[in-house]
Order: sequence, then C-alpha cells, then structure tokens
Amino acid sequence: MSAVPGGEPPVEIRVEERIGYLTFNRPKQLNAFNHALMEAVTAGLRQLIDDPAVLAIVVSGAGRAFSAGFDLKEADQGPPRESLADWSRVLQYDYDFIVQFWDCPKPTIAAVQGYCLAGAFEVMLACDMTVAAEGSFFGEPEVRFGSGIVCMLLPWMTTPKIAKEILLTGADRVTARRMHEIGIVNRVVPDGEALKAATELARDLAAAAPHSVRLTKLAINRSYEAQGLRNALAQALDQELLIEFGAGPERKEFNRIRQEQGLKAAIAWRDAKFAR
Repeated sequence: MSAVPGGEPPVEIRVEERIGYLTFNRPKQLNAFNHALMEAVTAGLRQLIDDPAVLAIVVSGAGRAFSAGFDLKEADQGPPRESLADWSRVLQYDYDFIVQFWDCPKPTIAAVQGYCLAGAFEVMLACDMTVAAEGSFFGEPEVRFGSGIVCMLLPWMTTPKIAKEILLTGADRVTARRMHEIGIVNRVVPDGEALKAATELARDLAAAAPHSVRLTKLAINRSYEAQGLRNALAQALDQELLIEFGAGPERKEFNRIRQEQGLKAAIAWRDAKFAR
C-alpha cells in the first residue's frame, strides 16, 4: 500500500497460510478513516479477493483501537460541503467503503480491540464475524453531535429495541460482553488475544471447501437482501443526507467548537450533556 509522504502505509496487507490480513495503520489517530486509508483499504481488499491463495480475511487495527470511525479532522481540511450534491457524493463514498465488506465474496472476520466506533462500528457489522477483546468498546455516537448513520446495518443484526437504544442515545461505551449478549460479537477473548482468536477462526474457514463457503455466504446475505436490506440501507442513507445537509443547532455548535478549539474540545462539549 502507498504511504503518506514521510510516513507508514495507512493499511498493512499480508498473507499467511491461506489467510489475508488487512490492518488499519494509523495508530496515533486511533485508525480513523481518512481518504488515504479508505483508498488503501479498498485496494487492499480487492488484492486479497483476487488472490486465489486467500480463503479468509481478518480485519484489524494497529495499536490500541480497531478504529474510531471517520476522520473528523480531515473533514475540516477538505473542500466545503455546501450543496446537497456535495454531501451526497461524500456519503455515497463512505457508504460504499462500508458495504464492500458485506459484498466481499470471501469470509471476513473483524478482530476488535479498544475502540470500535461510528463508521468503524458499521465496518465491523459488515464483516461476517467479530472477535472482540474483553476491554473493547463499541457504539455509534453520531446523534450526540447532530450527525447520522451512514450504513444502518444494526437493525438487521439485532432487535429493533436494542438497535434504537444504541443508535438513538448515541451510546459509545457498549462493552464487548454486551455486544456478545445481543448477537453482534461472536467471541469475547482476553485483552491482547483478539487477533490470535480471529486467526484461529479464520483457519477453520480456510480449511472448509472454498466453493461451498463462498456460495453459502452469498446465500445468507441474499436471505437478508430478499427481506429488503438493500432498500432499507438506501432509504437510511437518504435520511442521513438530510441530517448532514440540514445541519441542526447541535451540529453547528459542535463544528464551531471543533474549528475554534479543536476536536478534543468539541468531543468534551458533546459528552458533557451525558455525564452522570
């Protein structure tokens, strides 16, 4: 993968014993998804899909987080998003980035440690399975600062009441154990062992007949799509477009603080209303 000038590649790709490893590699930024990382992920995932030696893919993050989601700092530095068309282009790009994991013909396992939030939470949902370290935290804090959900997979993965509890409160400290209870996480393991456990699961996938695995995954996904998953995701993306373009008072204040005082101050303002 190409590196940012003077830095490490934003994504690491390697193949070992029929398993492909795709690792987000911006640890100082908690692996936040900026444009360079997203482009590298898309290219890297395609590389692993096209490699006949790869039979399963493990997705992880370098350092102390899976990922904190889309990079809000980069949004400040990019071109202004003034029109509905501007926002539509950006959100469709983000949506496609997430959905490529759902559409990947090979089985994918998210190995989560630390934070798995917002857009990264949606990437984790789009993967076929998830192994999480005990100390991981999950969530979707978007509504806390006037944003919305790019790829609303959560209602398809759990019950409506649980999905509403997480998404409508903007919960971002949901534990790995709770995620396991509601069926989002397959296995919870001690801290530091998520990648090892995901590799063990990937070995089982790689040992199975690849043609059968590929078509069985496709059949499972199509069972959801036959129930309207694609249409529901498209409609949810339309609502997200209205949220972002409309920019309510909370979002405007969050953006003002972020621009004047920095992201850390904006997040502190966001979270202050929810302090106990």
